[in-house]
Amino acid sequence: MSSDLLYIGLMSGTSVDAVDVALVSFPQEKAKVEGFYEHPIPTQVQRDISELCQPGYNEIDRAGELDQVLGELFSEAVLLLLDRQKLSSKDIHAIGSHGQTIRHRPRLQHPFTLQIGNPSVIAYRTGITTVADFRAKDMAAGGQGAPLVPAFHQFQFFDQNKTRVILNVGGIANISLLSSNPKHHLLGFDTGPGNTLMDYWVQTHLNQAYDNDGEWARSGQLNKILLEDFIGHQYFCQSAPKSTGREEFSSSWLKQILSKYENLPEKDIQRTLCELTARSISTAIQQHTNKGDEVLLCGGGAKNSFLVARIASLLSDYALETTDKLGIDVNAVEATAFAWLAYRTMNSLSGNRASVTGADRDLILGGVYPAG
Repeated sequence: MSSDLLYIGLMSGTSVDAVDVALVSFPQEKAKVEGFYEHPIPTQVQRDISELCQPGYNEIDRAGELDQVLGELFSEAVLLLLDRQKLSSKDIHAIGSHGQTIRHRPRLQHPFTLQIGNPSVIAYRTGITTVADFRAKDMAAGGQGAPLVPAFHQFQFFDQNKTRVILNVGGIANISLLSSNPKHHLLGFDTGPGNTLMDYWVQTHLNQAYDNDGEWARSGQLNKILLEDFIGHQYFCQSAPKSTGREEFSSSWLKQILSKYENLPEKDIQRTLCELTARSISTAIQQHTNKGDEVLLCGGGAKNSFLVARIASLLSDYALETTDKLGIDVNAVEATAFAWLAYRTMNSLSGNRASVTGADRDLILGGVYPAG
């Protein structure tokens, strides 16, 4: 194991499928994943998170209690990783915790974003200094607070000899455009839904957490008229910088559109939702890059072979691979990014990129919660 200072990154994304925990060092100015663990989220906690992502009754009490619950859960995930790696809290310099987003409203008159998972609880339970609340400073500077991972993608995956696209497909999909041209600013944005709508549909109708390998979508027929209705969402017409979440691509939005379609087979809807993800991703990439550029896929969507096949078909003129090629497992990239953000903050270095989020300038992000 590297002798460099060790950091831990914690990520719980819009898919709410697990807490990703990465143990990371930074030898020679690159991140090295020393260990990785996916900590399960109890079913009831998953339900509580999903319910809080939409307006509802008694939100403040429910959010406050869940903030504590997630702080304990994230702490448990860290301690289990340390046990697996035969390390103690004293071996870790800091934790970078993304938290669990329950509301992201970048386009209100007074924009805000809210992540829960109490960092004071994490720092106390683990005995490790914790850095959290990374998005708020960017918003204070006029940015959208998202996406933050493109700055890490540039740090880790930039190649001066080729243009690369890093495509992360979680609940929401986002891309980072790493141009080999030094005159081009870093660009990155959310392309729209990743797994979130497909997960909701399969949970509702098959009582499964997700569509394993996209088999249910594969069994259905694409409905082109419904797809055009989906693509008509105003978000797809917006120019970057932009970010989105389950607030816009919600079950309510889906139900509203489907109310116009009677007797449409459920598996056909799943097939069309899969195409929405693939089509919105490929269109965004084609609009900002050239044929032959390299696309590296990461996130949970990389495990859905049918979705990957659809993206590959739509991007047939591109070289599509995964971040495994460059040494980071597809599931570990985002957690590694938040370890990197903690590393940046603890060294008084900026973590955002203004060209991505729309902030006034690059900034040191997050709040630091001392250990103990």
